[in-house]
Amino acid sequence: MNSPYGLSCVENCLTCHLRSENFFCALSRESLEAFNQIKYVTALPAHAVIFMEGQTPRGIFMLCQGQAKLSTTAKDGKTFILRIAKAGEVLGLHATVTGRPHDLTVETMQACQLNYVSREDFLPFLKKHNDACLHAAQHVSRDCQDAYDVVRSIVLSRSVPGRVAKFLLASATDEHVTKGVFCARFALTHEDIAQTVGTTRETITRILSEFRKKDLIELKGSMLTIHNRSALEQLVTA
Repeated sequence: MNSPYGLSCVENCLTCHLRSENFFCALSRESLEAFNQIKYVTALPAHAVIFMEGQTPRGIFMLCQGQAKLSTTAKDGKTFILRIAKAGEVLGLHATVTGRPHDLTVETMQACQLNYVSREDFLPFLKKHNDACLHAAQHVSRDCQDAYDVVRSIVLSRSVPGRVAKFLLASATDEHVTKGVFCARFALTHEDIAQTVGTTRETITRILSEFRKKDLIELKGSMLTIHNRSALEQLVTA
């Protein structure tokens, strides 16, 4: 199915070529057939809000293609980006299972395909299919671990350059490597990075400029190139 946003959407989970072992939907044939019956395919453009902090959960969103940023807002109005969700993740799982309001706002960073399953259908699905229930538990545990890592990074690391270096290294983890040079698609603005590492946009601009002058990284449009990974790793541990 072609969408208005340039995506080639996959409607049938059973014949999906996007699915991998890292995807939530890497389920048994029986469970996958059941999931396919209760999900609805949708496509959203970049900068679309999937759900908002404080909103009552209606169901889960399986991110099949694209990326989305998960953020929260402090009492003083400052926004903090917890992490970037990638294809294969389930959005809104914790709130859907517990019935509590969403504690994060999720916004697409690019055109995305999502599979939506209502809470009324998803909870019985988990009860009936043990492998899906295990995947859900693993997914929630991974989300908690990611949150702990973010807190540790900000609280224990006094060095803002170190936090920025760690963020850049994490951004290039799953991307292309050639002769020690790491390249990754990078859709975040300086403001987004600031909200991720807990600092100001001006500070991010200055640090990235210093990294470029030292030939540690290169940013051209949406492409991030890491020239000196070891130097960034030293900043992380400093």
